[in-house]
Amino acid sequence: MTAQDGAGAAAHGAPWRVRPAMAADADALCALEAAVFGTRSWGADSVRSSIGAPGVRVILGESRAAPGPETRVRETPVEAPSAQGFVIWRSLGVEAEILTLGVLAAVRRAGLGAALLAAAADAARAAGVRRMFLEVDAGNPAAFSLYRRGGYVETGLRKGYYRDGADAVIMARDL
Repeated sequence: MTAQDGAGAAAHGAPWRVRPAMAADADALCALEAAVFGTRSWGADSVRSSIGAPGVRVILGESRAAPGPETRVRETPVEAPSAQGFVIWRSLGVEAEILTLGVLAAVRRAGLGAALLAAAADAARAAGVRRMFLEVDAGNPAAFSLYRRGGYVETGLRKGYYRDGADAVIMARDL
């Protein structure tokens, strides 16, 4: 998937589009990140500052709701995009780090996480990045599965990495 509008959605046959986040998306991104991560949320200030931070990129995955009576104007259907997932990553020269990736529980296992992961890799590759890495909670098998399917392999362990004391597994892939 690419960060270009719709390219990832078309590639994955999903009912959403993937696009770079803009400053106007900050409130929606903060709410989405809090909904996905709950007590492990970065907090609104950190999420908001990620949009436009040097070297940091934010990509949103939006679903397209089926038109209903509330989305019709003069009987003409209007698409109502809604953010369902996001990925935040940063470039570190020839390496890049996925800082966080989240998808709402209601749409997990429907391909959006894979599309966001691919979009970040495509955008990083276009920026000259050759290797991408991330940390994942050692107790999150769904995330491990997503990252392994995305070509990531385990490269190390960070003991007590998360605020709650959970370990993080370091994973990486060549682009």
